[in-house]
Amino acid sequence: MKALLLTLDFINDITHPEGKIARHAERIQTNKIIEHANQAISYARRQNWPIAHVKVGFDATYAQCPKHSPMFGLAAKNQALQLGSWGTAFHDKLAHEQTDTIITKHRVNAFYNTDLEVLLRAQQVDTLVICGVATNMAVEHTARDAHDRDYRVVILTDACEAASDEVNQATFTSLAPFTTQITVADMASI
Repeated sequence: MKALLLTLDFINDITHPEGKIARHAERIQTNKIIEHANQAISYARRQNWPIAHVKVGFDATYAQCPKHSPMFGLAAKNQALQLGSWGTAFHDKLAHEQTDTIITKHRVNAFYNTDLEVLLRAQQVDTLVICGVATNMAVEHTARDAHDRDYRVVILTDACEAASDEVNQATFTSLAPFTTQITVADMASI
């Protein structure tokens, strides 16, 4: 078995209190989501797992942005998620390093039109360990797609966040048939 740790959308526009679409920033801070993600990153480094950080974003013209989307349409309107800006930089508390892989996506799912699967196959990964925001968006869409691509999927529940405890729990319940769900403290069981 070979695992890869995948962090999803820990960028300023989403996770920092001053981010343009940071609806969950307070919950992320209160529930120590980035701190838990950093613990997972530290564990992955000790195990010599590859680490990939995914960010969502669009170029300055927003040419890749579906304007009709209720979610992404607001990005262009608010000049949010602009690649190369502070908003799409990883939160300064996230323990990312130059040797980590960075994947840019233009949709919710980290597999959609990205190099994620190429990376997983090149690294001979069979287990994807996922944390990030939002649980009911990027985490759920990526986890379901990974399952359908025959990867073993592990969700780090205390390193994921959504708009409410109810949304988080409903998503974890929905993903239960497809994933293994553990806390960061239990990563040794992988």
